[in-house]
Amino acid sequence: MLKRKGWINLKKAKENIVPLMLMFLIPIIHLFYGYLNNANRGIRSLETEFDRAIPFMKSFIIPYIMWYPFILMVLVYLCYKHRTTYYKTLSTLVLGMLFCYVVYFFYQTTVPRPTLTDTDVLTKLVKFIYNRDNPFNCFPSIHVLSSYLMMKGIKQSGSSNLIVNNTIYTIGILIILSTLFVKQHVVYDGIVAIILAELLYKLVDKFSYERYLTWIRKPYWSLTTKKKLEI
Repeated sequence: MLKRKGWINLKKAKENIVPLMLMFLIPIIHLFYGYLNNANRGIRSLETEFDRAIPFMKSFIIPYIMWYPFILMVLVYLCYKHRTTYYKTLSTLVLGMLFCYVVYFFYQTTVPRPTLTDTDVLTKLVKFIYNRDNPFNCFPSIHVLSSYLMMKGIKQSGSSNLIVNNTIYTIGILIILSTLFVKQHVVYDGIVAIILAELLYKLVDKFSYERYLTWIRKPYWSLTTKKKLEI
């Protein structure tokens, strides 16, 4: 029984290798991030009075850095449990990143950062992020776009696992809030990112891969049906 169960798991893993490899599109596209993360083309500020009223809270650096494993784990979960939703969510994320990079090229924005003087662990984590990510490439926020898409994906999947669903919603919301509290983004960055995610998901959903495959297979089905009738 154990051998058979192990064989089934191995088979399932092999079936997911190719779909999971599609996630390599994310780091490939991300190569453009560094090229655009500068003020060479001029910068603008979208900071509002509301943004200035939001306090800097270094504790939110924890959910902020959770973004990396969060996106990976949710996509892997969707791939194994809800393949159709995985394709839609990943496709939307890739399109969203490309769209953001085009905006960064033509409309670069920046966010004022606080002066960090403390030497505790949380402050060091914030400094670590600040040192490795210039205060540009802000509008729209890819952090918010991708986190929202993970929540959107689990909702669209129809998953009935409340523990998984609530965990994803909670972490996703905390990550989105963290972009404001650690002063990596302003409110407009997040709002536009969510609107963009919704619009692109609807676009991808309309031209879903099942419909695409159906369209591709139509000539084959027509030819097969015709041959059967001739016989």
